[in-house]
Amino acid sequence: MAARWQPGSKSRSSALRPTVLVAAASVAAVLLTAAVLFGARWTPSSDAETWVSAGVRVVMNAMSDKGGIPLATVPNPGDRLLGGLLSPDFDDSSCLSRYRASLYRRASLHALSPHLVSALRRYESLHRLCAPGTPAYARATERLRASPNASGDGADPSSSGARCNYLVWTPNAGLGNRILSIASGFLYALLTDRVLLLHSSSSHDLGDLFCEPFPGSTWILPEKDLPAVHEGLSTRTNASLGNTLRRGEALRGAPWLYVHLLHNYNVQDKLFFCDEVQAELRRVPWLVFQADNYFAPGLFLVPRHERELARMFPRRDAVFHHLGRYLFHPSNAVWGMVTRYHGSYFARADERVGVQVRVFKWAPISTDQFYAQILKCAEHENILPGVSVPRANTTAAAVGSAAQPAKRKAVVVVSLYNEYSEKLSELYHEHGAAGGEAVSVFQPTHLGEQRFGDRQQDQKALAEMVLLSFADVLVTTGVSTFGYVSQGLAGLRPWVLMPPNHGKAPDTPCRLAPTIEPCFHSPPNYDCRAKARGDTGRMVRHIRHCEDFPQGVQLLQS
Repeated sequence: MAARWQPGSKSRSSALRPTVLVAAASVAAVLLTAAVLFGARWTPSSDAETWVSAGVRVVMNAMSDKGGIPLATVPNPGDRLLGGLLSPDFDDSSCLSRYRASLYRRASLHALSPHLVSALRRYESLHRLCAPGTPAYARATERLRASPNASGDGADPSSSGARCNYLVWTPNAGLGNRILSIASGFLYALLTDRVLLLHSSSSHDLGDLFCEPFPGSTWILPEKDLPAVHEGLSTRTNASLGNTLRRGEALRGAPWLYVHLLHNYNVQDKLFFCDEVQAELRRVPWLVFQADNYFAPGLFLVPRHERELARMFPRRDAVFHHLGRYLFHPSNAVWGMVTRYHGSYFARADERVGVQVRVFKWAPISTDQFYAQILKCAEHENILPGVSVPRANTTAAAVGSAAQPAKRKAVVVVSLYNEYSEKLSELYHEHGAAGGEAVSVFQPTHLGEQRFGDRQQDQKALAEMVLLSFADVLVTTGVSTFGYVSQGLAGLRPWVLMPPNHGKAPDTPCRLAPTIEPCFHSPPNYDCRAKARGDTGRMVRHIRHCEDFPQGVQLLQS
């Protein structure tokens, strides 16, 4: 949308006034607003390989002259490093997807903060210093094994004062949940100067799924180095944060602690999101955690992290978008699947539509009901055209000899079952699309059931998540973490299929999501200051209840 106001007109002045008054904490919103008002004519900035629109540059220069803070910028669509989000210190061939995935996606419209870029480079240096295989890591694991009373200050005396504290992720639930919990853990590691390590096992071999995200080091924890992760961690774990607090014991000095952030965590476990507990955890060198949630919104409740989060994410509704594109690069095997799918389904289309279908046991609905809901959403929101109704005297041969289609629309349906894609394909095959469009419907896989820890199924699922992130329009199933990952990587607000009502499709089949951020399904709902229950969706203005799952919360811009 380019601005059409005449210079000096009243409407233009009134439209720009909110932009001029925007606060520094919302500078990214200025960039996007100015991009809309002035058009997306991109020019390079002076301090980095980032591009901004001509209109945004006016705002940037004005704020710079007044001593404003550095503004977030939207990366140049042709920049393989995504404006500095990705490190240049990798061999291209070692991970084909790292620098190529962005060529398949729509250009991101979500501004990237220079402070986040700096934080990522600092983290990479820390990870390189402290990762497995380094002397600092060897000393840290030796102290951990030596004695339960070993010093827990995290300092490494023989590494010039360097601190090597660790955050160990352990797998739980399906692939979508795992991706969201890893991203949340990484955000916590950024905020607390910890090194994120992933516990990978034969049933959860992450090397089959993802490339290493940090240059010159690994994020995989060697299995032998932390026996605690093999002990069946749960709320009953003696060394858990919740049990330690329940016993009234001090946290500092503990060689390691387990943080239980699964959906069934109790009140003591939820104190993880309280400021005073976070202060104590800084003195614990090893934290091991499990989560089946996107718990990143909970970190925005902690006062000590508030300023740093605001600097890293001037737009709070793009946290997973940036961290997901930074962390999760499909392995070469998975990337091969992605590019083959793309070449077969999306490559020759004028518009790419992704439809993600998931049926939950706790929200049953018949195939016919759900299909009707999907079709009603797609037609009502102009995502897919209606079917054509040939005139009575129009022969099939005449229809077949029509001119080239007005638009080629490719629809990729991702589901465990093939009924939905078959019904949709049959609809357009038999009747044709209204308006002269050509609609092609595809489905990469239909595995029938989800099998946790199945390597091949996980690879196919990841390939489908990434393929959906190449779409121009997304339709996702509410509450599905699979859909959350795809929308976050794409940077798109999806049309969300609302949950059924007593087994029936709801009157409103879908809604446009208010944010691209995933939903935190199990927020703490605890007021740390009052030391009592509280509504997480009402504590700060940028965290609100989710449209698709009202018990959960998600990050919004304001």
